[in-house]
Order: sequence, then C-alpha cells, then structure tokens
Amino acid sequence: MSASLTDDLLNQLQGQPLAQLGSQLGLSQPQTQNAVSAALPLLLGALGRNASQPQGAEALFGALQRDHAAPAAGGLDLGSVLGAVLGGGGGNRQTDGAGILGHIFGGRQETAAQGLGQATGLEGSQANTLLKLLAPIVLSYLAQRMFSGGNQNAASPQALGDALGQEHQRIQQQGSAGGLLSSVLDQDGDGQLGIGDLLKIGGGLLGGGGQR
Repeated sequence: MSASLTDDLLNQLQGQPLAQLGSQLGLSQPQTQNAVSAALPLLLGALGRNASQPQGAEALFGALQRDHAAPAAGGLDLGSVLGAVLGGGGGNRQTDGAGILGHIFGGRQETAAQGLGQATGLEGSQANTLLKLLAPIVLSYLAQRMFSGGNQNAASPQALGDALGQEHQRIQQQGSAGGLLSSVLDQDGDGQLGIGDLLKIGGGLLGGGGQR
C-alpha cells in the first residue's frame, strides 16, 4: 500500500463520479475537482490520526470487515456506492455519512466543514454535504483496499493502521492539505476518536442501515 490513498481514490472518482457529486452540490467540474481534492485528504488524514491508536485501528478494521468485506471482494463499485449515497440505494446515506463524520472528527465536525469551505470557496452547507457524501465512499474504498483480491490474507488492523498512518504523514507534509488537517484536528484533542463511538458504527452506519 505504498501509493497515496488520496491520489488513488481521487483517480477512481474521475469522470462520471465527480460529475454526479458536482451535480448534487451545484458545482462546476473544476470546483468539484478542487473541493474533492481538498476533502479526501482531510477525511483520510483524520482516519489516519484515529487509527494511530491500536484500539482505533481494531475498531475500524472490524467495522469495515463486517460491512464491506463481501461487496469489496469484487472491487470498489463506485457506481453502486454513489447511487446509495445520492439517494438511490433505498436509504438515506447522507444521514449515514453524517454519523460517520461524527466518529471521524469527533467534536470538530463543524470545524472540518468550515475549514474545507474556507480552503475551497464552498459555502458551509456545500462543504458539509460534500463531506457527508464522501465519508461512505472513503470507507468503502478502504474496505476494497484491505479485502479485495490478494490483500485479504494480509489484511489486519495493524496493516490498516499502518496504511492510514503513512497517509496521515504524507498529508501533514503537504502545504494546504496538511495545514487544513492540522487546523481541524491538532488543537485540544476534540477531534480524537471515541473508541466506544466507533464500535457502535456497525451495520447501521457503514452498511446503510443494515439493508444490504
């Protein structure tokens, strides 16, 4: 998992997925590209910080394994994930996304949306909606990275924590992305993941209300 997770996922979102996200938010293609390019490192960097705790990595790994291992075995189906996120999956995945953001950012969820808005020129509501839309996509992507193809036997909480930890370090070393991540999380610890909260994610949040 040496390649940048952010760059890999951003590449997979090119084309129709980005167009769908932009349409949902009322953004042009360049605006959408810019916003997603800023939001993905914010989400993955925060997850990397949380997974730096052994219990955090174990809880996230367990949640991904329960809810995404089977669908991810065939690879990341962005069309299906986007369809569910945008309301075509029989459940309100934006509500799920809001719950996931609460676990990722803790008490700094609003700060994350405000920071993203300031960095990209999005209105606060647009930035918040984008994070809600991307959160389930990021988790589905991580599950695909961990459990698809030949990765399954090597999948472990430590491997997940290592991959996210490396991504967190990469992002911190990037100018704008690292600055945004630090401004959101690295203050008084409010953004630290509550292990008990993450253990409650389960099928309700990651699995679309258990309707799969």
